[in-house]
Amino acid sequence: MDFDQLHTFLEIVRLNSFSKAAKTCYRTQPAISAQIRQMEQELGTRLFDRFGSKITLTTAGGIFAKYARRLLDLRREGFDKVRELEHIARGEMSIAANEATCIHVLPSVFARYKQQFPEVRLQVVRAYGAAIFDSVVDNSVDFGITQLPLHDKRIAVVQIYSDEVMLLTGAKHRFAKRRTITAEEVVQEDLLLPKAGRTRRRIDEYLDPYEDDVRVSMELESSEMQKRFTEAGLGVTFMAVTSAREEVRSGRLRAIRLLPLPLIRTIGLIYRKDKALSLAALGLIRLVGEFAAQTGLGLPSVMKAS
Repeated sequence: MDFDQLHTFLEIVRLNSFSKAAKTCYRTQPAISAQIRQMEQELGTRLFDRFGSKITLTTAGGIFAKYARRLLDLRREGFDKVRELEHIARGEMSIAANEATCIHVLPSVFARYKQQFPEVRLQVVRAYGAAIFDSVVDNSVDFGITQLPLHDKRIAVVQIYSDEVMLLTGAKHRFAKRRTITAEEVVQEDLLLPKAGRTRRRIDEYLDPYEDDVRVSMELESSEMQKRFTEAGLGVTFMAVTSAREEVRSGRLRAIRLLPLPLIRTIGLIYRKDKALSLAALGLIRLVGEFAAQTGLGLPSVMKAS
């Protein structure tokens, strides 16, 4: 069994598909099927159960996947450590983050990172909520960027910034000139809500006293869809102001503070405490800390409600 087979196996696990894994591994599907058969023969057990076009990990496959990740992580760490003998950070690093963070926060951090560490290849994995935490814990990614707080002894946290979740309306909406609004008033409108995630759970908690009156018009999988549909007058939505800065500045959307208390979210970088940190990883932690210091870990001044 070799590292190439382990990589193929983990790609099938990640994508839950032989055909998709064949594309990412630049192999034919029969070729990767042959690799898995060879691994199963060597291990003396099945790694996947196959039900037509669907596959699931067997119990043995789930156990082996954890060790396969550790083996590949050790291999990569070994390469990184040897390369760092030249005092030049090389290799690759993976980060799990949701779409809004990828679009509105990471570009500025990554631009500085690539200037300082041009030989490091960054892989951004789009994920949401608990999936980000799980990816860090099981070592399938090096870092995660997610909402805080997180209370887990296995995880180290670097706080990045805080911002405020507000109600967004179109420029011509009847609430557009309001500075504040209550949940009782919000539930009178058609709501365009994120489909899942920690922000959605906090919105549900905010609206819970008026649960019987809530009108969820659409559940959307991306912040960009929420903004565009709100602009088009299809309803109102909730969003962290960082994710709608350009639209609010231009006047296309209005941001209204929620009462009785502002809804604040805090974003942080997370990684395993027991993870061997390469020069490249330490560089990212340092730059994220610098970014946090520059933003002041507070609400962007241009977006603060009056």
